[in-house]
Amino acid sequence: MKYVNLKQVRLCRTTERLSLSALLIFTLTFGVLARHEIQTPLIDRDLFFGNPEVSGAEISPDGKYIAFLKPYKGTRNIWVKSVNEPFESARPITDDARRPIPNFAWSADGKYILFVQDRGGNENLNVYAVSLAEKPAAGAEVPSARNLTEAKNVRAEVYLVSKSEPDVIYVALNERDPAWHDLYKVKISTGERRLVLRNTERLTEWYFDNSDNLRLVRRSAANGDSEILRVGATGLSKIYSCKLSETCIPVRFHKDNERVYLRTNKGEGIDLTRLVLLDTESGKEQIIESDPKNRVDLGGVFFSDVTGDILFTSYNDERPRRRFSDKNFETEYKRLQNRLPGAEIEFNNSTRDEQTWLITAESDTEPGATYLYDRRRKKLALQYRIYARLPREHLARRTAIHYKSSDGLEIPAYLTLPKGAAAKNLPVIVFPHGGPWARDNWGYEQFSQFLANRGYAVLQPNFRGSTGYGKKFLNAGNLQWGDKMQDDLTWGVKHLVGLGIADPKRVGIMGGSYGGYATLAGVAFTPDLYAAAAAIVAPSNLITLVESFPAYWEARRQRFYERMGNPNTPDGKAQLVRQSPLNSADKIKTPLLVVQGANDPRVNKREADQIVTALRDRSFPVEYIVAPDEGHGFARPVNNMAMLAAAEKFLAKHLGGRFQQSMPPEVARRLREITVDPKSVKIVRESGDSSPLKP
Repeated sequence: MKYVNLKQVRLCRTTERLSLSALLIFTLTFGVLARHEIQTPLIDRDLFFGNPEVSGAEISPDGKYIAFLKPYKGTRNIWVKSVNEPFESARPITDDARRPIPNFAWSADGKYILFVQDRGGNENLNVYAVSLAEKPAAGAEVPSARNLTEAKNVRAEVYLVSKSEPDVIYVALNERDPAWHDLYKVKISTGERRLVLRNTERLTEWYFDNSDNLRLVRRSAANGDSEILRVGATGLSKIYSCKLSETCIPVRFHKDNERVYLRTNKGEGIDLTRLVLLDTESGKEQIIESDPKNRVDLGGVFFSDVTGDILFTSYNDERPRRRFSDKNFETEYKRLQNRLPGAEIEFNNSTRDEQTWLITAESDTEPGATYLYDRRRKKLALQYRIYARLPREHLARRTAIHYKSSDGLEIPAYLTLPKGAAAKNLPVIVFPHGGPWARDNWGYEQFSQFLANRGYAVLQPNFRGSTGYGKKFLNAGNLQWGDKMQDDLTWGVKHLVGLGIADPKRVGIMGGSYGGYATLAGVAFTPDLYAAAAAIVAPSNLITLVESFPAYWEARRQRFYERMGNPNTPDGKAQLVRQSPLNSADKIKTPLLVVQGANDPRVNKREADQIVTALRDRSFPVEYIVAPDEGHGFARPVNNMAMLAAAEKFLAKHLGGRFQQSMPPEVARRLREITVDPKSVKIVRESGDSSPLKP
């Protein structure tokens, strides 16, 4: 999680994974699960994963306009309307037909909408700007989106949308050196850019003070430690550091513009991440707060841009908790809670004076209802519900559970049980999160709801190595890919079997990225545990995974070596070879579906090709889907819907859940196009040798 003020948006960091326009019906098609076992109607998959009618709304700094995401000619684009107009009166201001726009931000003066976009999922990002005052050119339906960075094979990252100079943003570009980003000052109106700091010292992050001056940078030392450096007239000087196994991240400058808030767990005997205030001149630290319940790391820190004071902090426990520093804001929050009972309230953004807010109320069975809140008049007005046609009354509750792993470590997890079915002898899908240095949270989650509606109990463990539970829990995952981290999933299954919830003969596993690795590891290292597996953008060979890291991950390399394993040492290489599912492919006896984006820069297509050919060569059946226009996860709705249609049918065949047979013609056509015959797969080596690689 990135810690920014309430109105700041880091455009390069977030990508929503949404899909196709919604159908208006429920299907009555059932799979092999007996109809009487679950009374909840089968919900069309498009209602879960299709393009929402409206999403991602942001109010302009002056409060005159609301911008939001909505499909335009079938692809998610940016629309704008007057704050008092109905959403039906909005006008599109982008028309990207190739790829959904993930998110956007207003310039500080509200004259421009800014967004980042890649092509085909390759994560080569450019920054674009659209002027609200510009009229469409003759023959065009929307104003032009100007490419402010105009770079090829480069990842642009927006670090500051300047308030003091509204026509300015600060952008980091790895154009000179693919491994390291230089910082530029970019003029929105013209695209003119000026180099601010040439990165020759392994810098990874840039931090500005309350006057928009670059004051601090973060550096990744050669040994993986993090260092915070002060930017001075004579150069950079280190003021704080922490070990690779620790966290130290600047949050924001104090309102005195001299001290800086840090999120840190530096030091022996300090486990949970806490908030401290650091004097940038003397190096003196003042502890501000940590979790009052001593359970989880500091989550978010939310500031007022008007006063510079902390409004509240958050802690991501079984459910989110907030600790308010501003009593007036706490009173308003409680007023909102009373009007929106049972929901978690998120503050999206506000006007410049912080008197008008867009907020979203969400729960485990509510994907999100967005409201306009007028603080002066205490008026709350519903704007839209995301996935408005999704029937909330048929969604399942998400419950926090705990269980012991093989060595006695307590594992926090979330369990979603199918609504309308007895919690007994159910088919189960283990759904490990990606990262792996991330975590699952309470709230609405698409996949767990989709799978629960198909009749599955869904287990989402926050296995060791997950973030948010302190550095001991995080570091307990070091070097444990496929070992103790995998045990944490296995013992979750044992826990559900012991409670009588899980049918031990109908347990599946599904996940993406690290969750995809855990899926392959599950069927390779515990071949008798799972009856079906779906691995999405999944590493199969940890040696080739590390070899193919994108250049801009150089700062993360030492972290991977420390936490995953170092292929440059004999012991580390042997460990990674042993932990690679590819090298135990001969043990796999579980039906397997493999899904891959051809342009994935993180988990190269070779990872999927290797496991598919290994199974093919021993005449073991494997299903394979490759989208030629996707990267690390599917963004184009038609690709996503095709993959989901194949996945739910595959799971139903092997686990006995329900599935929807119908699909729109364009989705059926796309599924045929991206389904790959394993017999046709060849692995291309870096040298150009196309002979298959043996495990």
